Amino acid sequence: MISVLLIGKGNVSTHLYDAFLKADNITVTQISSRKLENIPSADVTIIAVSDDAIATVSSKIKNSFVVHTSGACAIDELKNNNRKGVFYMLQTFSKDKEVSFKEVPFCLEAENKKDENLLTEVAKSIGEKIYTINSEQRKALHVAAVFVNNFTNHLFKIGNDICKENNVPFKILETLIDETALKIKTLSPEKAQTGPAVRNDQKTIKNHLNLLNKKQQEIYTIITKSIQNGN
Repeated sequence: MISVLLIGKGNVSTHLYDAFLKADNITVTQISSRKLENIPSADVTIIAVSDDAIATVSSKIKNSFVVHTSGACAIDELKNNNRKGVFYMLQTFSKDKEVSFKEVPFCLEAENKKDENLLTEVAKSIGEKIYTINSEQRKALHVAAVFVNNFTNHLFKIGNDICKENNVPFKILETLIDETALKIKTLSPEKAQTGPAVRNDQKTIKNHLNLLNKKQQEIYTIITKSIQNGN
């Protein structure tokens, strides 16, 4: 059995704890990052806290192997004195939305092969998609994830606002949203691009801009130019 200690009570830690409870080869304990006076020992200590708190929290941990779950932070942002690693899951986590870890990519990093193998075993206890990703690669991956997830969701929000302003059900767009996401599984994003920007349909672009408020016009114009410039 592999003993895992989770530090943190947020979305990531909560979902991990629930998943590890069901794993046959894992014993798991979870504590709050505010209660670090008596830290239980463990084969792997996973810090699932905000990026800004990683250095402070890790500096208080004496356990032999400590990893964080951040996509944006390098492995050396851990300030414990023993072995270090990263156990990053490329997914968006919400407390009330169940996660299927078998569909989640695990991006792992460790200072030596033995620890990498240990993290792989921990990841395989709940998931199937395992990748070895170093700190520089992970930072790039995290920025890419912000574009395809966070920024895209913000565009959904703007689309929803436009629908509300014009008394149109946002639900009508759901099939299109699903098809857009499915399409890039078989086509590159560049080849999947459609719409007035790629067609250089100036009449439609002008009509769209006339429907939008100033902030929406700015975003629409920036993205349209980016599509047309191929970047």
